[in-house]
Amino acid sequence: MGHAGSSVSLTIATQHIFDGTDMRGPGSVRISKGRIESIAFGEAEARASIHLPADAILAPGFIDIQVNGGGGVLLNDQPTEAGVRRIVEAHRKKGTTGCLPTLITDRGEVIERLAAVAQACLQIPGVLGFHLEGPALNGSRKGIHPEVEMRVPNRRDLAAIRSFGDRGRSIVTLAPECVPASMIDELIGAGLRIAAGHSDATAAEIGQAADRGVSGVTHLFNAMSQLNAREPGLVGAALQDDRLFAGIICDGIHVDRAGLRVAFRCKGRDRLMLITDAMPLVGTNDRQFMLQGRQITLHENRLTGPDGTLAGAHLTMIEAVRNAVALLEIPLADALIMASRTPAAFLGLEAELGRIAPGYRADLVAINPNFEVVGTWIGGVGSMDEASEASH
Repeated sequence: MGHAGSSVSLTIATQHIFDGTDMRGPGSVRISKGRIESIAFGEAEARASIHLPADAILAPGFIDIQVNGGGGVLLNDQPTEAGVRRIVEAHRKKGTTGCLPTLITDRGEVIERLAAVAQACLQIPGVLGFHLEGPALNGSRKGIHPEVEMRVPNRRDLAAIRSFGDRGRSIVTLAPECVPASMIDELIGAGLRIAAGHSDATAAEIGQAADRGVSGVTHLFNAMSQLNAREPGLVGAALQDDRLFAGIICDGIHVDRAGLRVAFRCKGRDRLMLITDAMPLVGTNDRQFMLQGRQITLHENRLTGPDGTLAGAHLTMIEAVRNAVALLEIPLADALIMASRTPAAFLGLEAELGRIAPGYRADLVAINPNFEVVGTWIGGVGSMDEASEASH
């Protein structure tokens, strides 16, 4: 990630610090050159640069590994630096300090357009890499993805996809049963993380994929083979295999409350990740957008296509955290871990992000008890309006 942060030093004083493991405080977090220099507990430092409101909690910034759009932009429509910046800025206002802009199944030239700007996009604060969701998906579990574009990548596709291997920490979602095992090896060898999704695989096929290095599951329960008595499918494999991290859409729509609780009991806070699967309407007042020629409509927080198929989610990370606490009836600390420390670990960034500790990147969020974002900092740099509002 190219954005190293500011050379400016600052100190944030707060009554409550969630350090990535425990709720602590009061205390002060000193930041220098984009990283956390030290943490002092006890009465907050009077001369601190920023004094958070008394009820605010300072926590590691949220990491969203699956964000299709925001701020009126769908990545597929605007695979450009300007488009990525709009998406990232919309989600930052809701606490996301690191994300993987996500390209869903599309034509090869769209993947190539994103590949051409991917390196430059890593300079945008908050971009950790990219997520290519497709095109090697199973048409029987297509969800809202265009089946006509689903395919085993040809050599040209593969060249573009492989290039993301050294563009931050990037992910490819694929259906393992739809590609040669050698392709999984090739992509992992290029530096990509592989997640199983939009898949009708058997549990045995998922186990074999995990043996090859597949380490993630994309939006658990949705668009995948389900858990049955004699064929556990991708759901069953994901729930029982501790090698697999699983993202889950915690909006109360995509997964029933009981399913969310089962997932949490099986995977726990260290393997279950909150994701948004957000679409362009986040950060706007719009109620409709076009997705690859189909009109998607927002109604009662549900995004659907003309045939009623769910089309991503109208969700932010702060809402996912709030929903996790309410629907799962878990401590806030567990929800915060699922929103930050766990996705950092999945991306191999556990020594950089997901904790408030000396040496870690100063990617931080401050939230209040109403699940409102008070401020965000990326590499120690506060967002312009939120950071000033947090000072007094």
